[in-house]
Amino acid sequence: MAAYFSQFNGVEIFFLVCAVIGGAFVIIRFVMLLVGLDHDAGGDAPVGGHDVDGHHADSDVGFKLLSLQGITSFLMMFGLVGMAFYHQSRMGILISMLGGLAAGLASVWIIAKMFSLVVRLQSSGTISIESTVGSQGKVYLTIPENGTGRVLINVRNSLREYDASSQDNRRIETGAPVRVVWVDGNILVVETL
Repeated sequence: MAAYFSQFNGVEIFFLVCAVIGGAFVIIRFVMLLVGLDHDAGGDAPVGGHDVDGHHADSDVGFKLLSLQGITSFLMMFGLVGMAFYHQSRMGILISMLGGLAAGLASVWIIAKMFSLVVRLQSSGTISIESTVGSQGKVYLTIPENGTGRVLINVRNSLREYDASSQDNRRIETGAPVRVVWVDGNILVVETL
């Protein structure tokens, strides 16, 4: 092994070390993603009647240039392209360094663009209660006179269950088709169809 590395000079060893360090971390990170070891440890917690979101944005969500992914991808591409220019193409040190620098910056830019595209695909999945106005559904639990029951409402192709009261304070039986007229706090006000 030492005989193999003795054929390299200091510049080539520098490029090789950059490529190996960067590539090792990129591969480790990739394997961790595949086996599910790279996940968010946050969560939601009820505090004093309010939900507190404990999730935090890690570098996958908002890619930052000085993240572990950015630095390791830069080192890997800098080392690989610099080594290729210097050792294989017999370019000078300056051209090899500039080529490696350009390749490293390009890889960071491409990864940043990929992560920003992935972030745009995310959706919270939350449907606001106000978006139910005008939606139709049916009574799930009978709405008593001057009381509340439960309804199943189709909102944006998703079936949701809500507390509901009748618009005219009349009893509405289970299975009756209804439409949401307005929202009163967390209760839907519905009318029969």
